[in-house]
Amino acid sequence: MVGDFGWAKLLDHWDSHITTAVRGTVGHIAPEYLSTGQSSEKTDIFGFGILLLELITVKEHLSLGKQQTRNVTKIHQEKKLDTLVDKDLKNNYDRTELEEMVRVALLCTQHLSSHRPKMSEVGRMLEGDGLVEKWDASQRAEAMRSRANEFSFSERYSDLTDDSSLLVQAMELSGPR
Repeated sequence: MVGDFGWAKLLDHWDSHITTAVRGTVGHIAPEYLSTGQSSEKTDIFGFGILLLELITVKEHLSLGKQQTRNVTKIHQEKKLDTLVDKDLKNNYDRTELEEMVRVALLCTQHLSSHRPKMSEVGRMLEGDGLVEKWDASQRAEAMRSRANEFSFSERYSDLTDDSSLLVQAMELSGPR
């Protein structure tokens, strides 16, 4: 699995980044690479984030995926990270380091590659430099995206329901059956 890192560096950046056959370890493959065959440094970041989650949860990559990263996000929000950790450790770990590791993993496994950090940033965050700022910025951006999506949906829906002429036209178009 660790051998999957660095695929993007093997590509000549002047050539096309699109391949006809996706290569890599199932579960470590970034969503954009899986769907388009397009590789970048950010595909490696995703795989590294999955590796971090494997180290934390002691689960194999096949059981980690979009749903599992959502579960980890939920567990993190509920402040129940202890439930993720290998039971064999018997609470012999630093909870602050666990929190930091989970945050780095979640930043690395964001669905959109443009939202993932660079590997140089990941290295600094693992050393304790810049994680708080990067995490806070990520959470603010996520909150703004959520609000924008809610507003956009409710605004479109309210526009339709507020305009009674549209409702009348819709009823007239559907007519009796």
